[in-house]
This record gives sequence, structure tokens and C-alpha cells, in this order.
Amino acid sequence: MVGLNLSARRMTAVPKGLSDEEAFEALFTAEYARVVGIANRVLADPHEAEDVAQEIFIDFHRLHSATAEYAPAWLHRAAAHASLNRLRGARRRQKREFAQALEAEDKTLDPQKQAEVAEDRRRLRDALGRLAPKPAAVLVLRASGLSYAEVAQALGIGIGQIGTLLRRAEATLRKEVSRGTSN
Repeated sequence: MVGLNLSARRMTAVPKGLSDEEAFEALFTAEYARVVGIANRVLADPHEAEDVAQEIFIDFHRLHSATAEYAPAWLHRAAAHASLNRLRGARRRQKREFAQALEAEDKTLDPQKQAEVAEDRRRLRDALGRLAPKPAAVLVLRASGLSYAEVAQALGIGIGQIGTLLRRAEATLRKEVSRGTSN
């Protein structure tokens, strides 16, 4: 029940009676960190995640009113989908970023352990990129800290479906990760 109250409070974060610009600024302030967090959870690159978030807010501002009740849900869903689209379409860029991330990590860590962790993350991202959009979005949104109610609202489905959808998505992801390691 706490998740529902948090969700309801989040939906009314932008007060009525503000100008369009003030309402958008309030929405941006209230949701930017979470949108970046969702994108970063998928992309594992804070700069890329910020680019995705900025594009999403620009698109939202161009198409919708900041006072719309669905604004946070729309932004969360857009963050998940835009990030997954970038992940699917950026395999070469991801390899370059992977190489740079290894160099940037703490040098005191065991190089073998670094390589294993990096390889596990790469396999997980590859498997996530092979999932259908809805299961992938459920996993990303839930892993980003959204409650079942917030995930349901972001995807436009009933809250009662989230647990089942999440379990199925996790099972599919496990199979995809296993499939990726057997190739």
C-alpha cells in the first residue's frame, strides 16, 4: 500500500496553476534523477543516460502538458524504451565503452576479476537487448527501483500482472544469458 501512496504522491508532484514553463521545470526537477537512473541502469553510461533523459524531456515537452497526470509514467516508460533501443542499436559503441570502462576502473582490483565482472555485465546487457520490449522494460524499471504500482502505470498494465510478468521476464533473461554463454 505504501507503493500506491508514493505513486499517488509522485503523480501530483507538479502543482496546478503554474505557467507551462514553470510546470515543466517542476516536472523536470521532480523526475530527472529517476529518468536518468532508469536509462543508466540499462546503458551503464551516465553521460549516455543523461543524453537519453534530455531527449525524452524535450520530446515530452514538445508533445504533452507537464501537468498531465500520466507525465511520470510516460517519462519512465520512455526512458526504458529509449535506453533499450540505444542498447540494441549500439553494439559497436558498446564495445568501445566497455574497453574504456575497464581502463577507468580502479587499478588495485585484480585484472582477472575485472575482466570476469565486465564480461558478465556484457553478457547480461546482450541478453537484455534480445528480450521483447515489455519484459525488458519490466526488468529495467523494477531494477531501477520503481514499485510494482509505478511499473504497472508506466507500462499501462494492471498491478496484478507485474509479479507474473517480472518472474517470466527473469526466467527468459536467465535463458538468454545461458544461451549467450553457450554460443
